[in-house]
Amino acid sequence: MKKLVMAKSAGFCFGVRRSVEMAEKLLEEYGSCVSLGALIHNEDVIRDLKARGMRVVDDPAELCPGEHVLVRAHGAPPQIYRQLEAAGCEIHDATCPKVLAIHKIVAAAREEGRFTIVIGNRSHPEVVAICGWCGEHEVFENAEELEKWLKSQPSYWEKPITAVVQTTQTNSNFTECSNLIKKICTNPKISDTICLATSTRQEEAARIASECDAMVVIGGKHSANSVHLAEICREHCANVQFIERIEELKLDRLEAADTVGLTAGASTPAWIIKEVRNKMSDEIKVEESTAEKEMSFDEMLEETLKTIYNGDKVTGMVVAITGTEISVDLGTKYSGFIPTSEFTDDGIKVEDAVKVGDMIEAVVVRVNDVEGTAMLSKKRLDAAKMWTDIEDAVESGAVLEGIVTEENKGGVVVNVKGVRVFVPASQTDLPREAELSQLLKKPVRLRITEVNKARKRVVGSIRRVSQAERRERIETIWNEIEVGKKYKGVVKSLTSYGAFVDIGGIDGMVHVSELSWGRIHQPSEVVSVGDEIEVYVISFDKEKRKISLGYKDPNGNPWTQFTSRYQVGDVASVKIVKLMPFGAFAEVLPGVDGLIHISQIANRRIGKPEDVLTVGDVVDAKITAIDEEKHKISLSIRALSEPAPVKAAEAEEEAYEQEPAAEEDALVYEVSADGVATGVAPEAEE
Repeated sequence: MKKLVMAKSAGFCFGVRRSVEMAEKLLEEYGSCVSLGALIHNEDVIRDLKARGMRVVDDPAELCPGEHVLVRAHGAPPQIYRQLEAAGCEIHDATCPKVLAIHKIVAAAREEGRFTIVIGNRSHPEVVAICGWCGEHEVFENAEELEKWLKSQPSYWEKPITAVVQTTQTNSNFTECSNLIKKICTNPKISDTICLATSTRQEEAARIASECDAMVVIGGKHSANSVHLAEICREHCANVQFIERIEELKLDRLEAADTVGLTAGASTPAWIIKEVRNKMSDEIKVEESTAEKEMSFDEMLEETLKTIYNGDKVTGMVVAITGTEISVDLGTKYSGFIPTSEFTDDGIKVEDAVKVGDMIEAVVVRVNDVEGTAMLSKKRLDAAKMWTDIEDAVESGAVLEGIVTEENKGGVVVNVKGVRVFVPASQTDLPREAELSQLLKKPVRLRITEVNKARKRVVGSIRRVSQAERRERIETIWNEIEVGKKYKGVVKSLTSYGAFVDIGGIDGMVHVSELSWGRIHQPSEVVSVGDEIEVYVISFDKEKRKISLGYKDPNGNPWTQFTSRYQVGDVASVKIVKLMPFGAFAEVLPGVDGLIHISQIANRRIGKPEDVLTVGDVVDAKITAIDEEKHKISLSIRALSEPAPVKAAEAEEEAYEQEPAAEEDALVYEVSADGVATGVAPEAEE
């Protein structure tokens, strides 16, 4: 007994069907049109369209002004559109929505300065068109090519990279390439742009081929998706025929097969598939069991004409987006549409929620048989699915995500994919006195604590998720902490002796002395509560759960800068910052002060430093001593002054009066931890 298994996904995909229909419409309206390149990879379809008035050209230079030009489903690079406009042609764009989506991805990557990797056949018109929208890019046909290039270009490993794949590539090739990119590159964005129809067709072909003794694949020899389809079938079946039309079918290769599978590429018209199927059925006397009977091709065609009803669940492709509705191709005689308000209720832009070419599931709300339209709702379907997920989440403890939509007495309401979840105020993770309104319109993560489907009541807790995540972050920090490690933190509170900084669930303390190399009295002079700052670990105690942090840059140590710039005997321009009975402190560099002893301020005896100096004065002083161990500097203004002229009679008295200076020069001053300087000049002998 022989059985024929017919693939349900065989034949024209949406993009091909759309381009052929556009060509037929142009021929009907204008009697002629021009296809820029072969419209689809099927000679029979092209021959039929040519006979009806379509011309095929490969070079825009062959076009005449006013001609109606069809850009095929494979798309075209930007320069082609410019050439068509310059030639004065009427452009009709039949680029597949899935291909257009790739153009947008690579164009955005170009604007962001990202390098683009294209996985596909480099000579295929779809890939050629994609490359035209790229910035810097490379094309790779398989993982072997990609790996060889990556290993030879280590400079690209850390660059921002965007990767896309030709819509008709195999899933296995894309998976190998994407895994390689993830393994080697540190900043990739990888988009799975294989057409869903292609993936479905390939998966079905692999399944049928593994179950059959022979396979027949119908498709153009230049059609990438048809070639891949044949390759996939050969991986699962030894007896595979790849044909373009009925004349190429070799029935003798099917005679010994008990089960024969039949599939076709996206460019194969229905009438060719039907011809091949009928010939196979007639010649090899296929018998179909009633228990495992596959849907016939006629039945599959009938599917496109079937009636749908309110409440039916349907799947279709987004073909257009307007300001009020999203058009969905359901593969039936009805044109589906979803109001855009279903995607924008939460303030989301419709273009961010759904794209042309996306496959979408929805439920039928209202059918209009007269107009042939069906109003759909995605929200209703999502909400129905979400109820099941929510009921399961109570048992599993799964974390769900939603948007806070309103505040009411005692808590807030979170929209979790169409389901209202009430979160009591005590479970919002906000302080008791905080305003709940601050959560409005914000995304939150929560756990479901109670479900009553009959009453449509769901209760959740944001706090449980936040506490668990906090504990996890805290443990991670303690497991990975080490001296010198840097963290980005937030200043939580200030005290007179320092600032407490939250580094991700744990508070560490930055002592006032670690906030700045300069002279400060309060932490508020450097940071404020709420500031985001980068700190580093000075020390920690895991047992006591204490962390000491630093904020000032270790490389900015002013003493190091001073010693690398000055030495004893150098002259520096200094600023007077503090006056004491025994002398004046002067800033040599920010964070480095030196002492000018009272005996070194002038070349004459003075009663107190303020007789000569004022805080804020900038004067030149000579560096007379540097104490490396105690980080102290002695300065002298007198050393730069010429001795004042004195009378001979006064010289001896002046010399006598200045004798204690040597002892005064030896004064040792101290600076306390809070920056207060002290020192007492010795009393003169009687």
